[in-house]
Amino acid sequence: MKKLLIIISGITLIYACGGDSKKETKSESSDVSNIYGDDKKEGTKYADDSKGVGKYSNIELGATLDQNMVATASKIFDLKCSACHKLTDEKLVGPGWKGVTKRRKVEWVMNFVTNTDEMLNKDAAAQAMLEECLVRMPNQNLSEADARSMYEFMRKNDGVK
Repeated sequence: MKKLLIIISGITLIYACGGDSKKETKSESSDVSNIYGDDKKEGTKYADDSKGVGKYSNIELGATLDQNMVATASKIFDLKCSACHKLTDEKLVGPGWKGVTKRRKVEWVMNFVTNTDEMLNKDAAAQAMLEECLVRMPNQNLSEADARSMYEFMRKNDGVK
């Protein structure tokens, strides 16, 4: 009798702890399937066309690259970025950089690299990347000039001459 009572209790416990019977489908979990910004659909959890959270709201870019900035940023990339990011579209720890300047506004990138913690806490697109990558990007303490150089480096990576 005790064995039967234990078995019934065990089955009841398993049934009760089984959680919601509704299973998440692929389409429900794909709100972050494109975290890089090229298919921001209205009504999705992370639709966000803002320039991010931070002091940058209007940055003018030259038609051609500033090669001095690119050279500076190449050293910064090797030192602070290459451990987590690739220059291709392949994710390492963080997302790959290929095409980022075509998908994100310069202001968003500048705000993200200089105001990382606040962006991860408040910006929907940054939160989507965090959900996908599962690792918070550490604040790299880039100066404004270094951050602008990094964007120029990203433009070169995306084919701007």
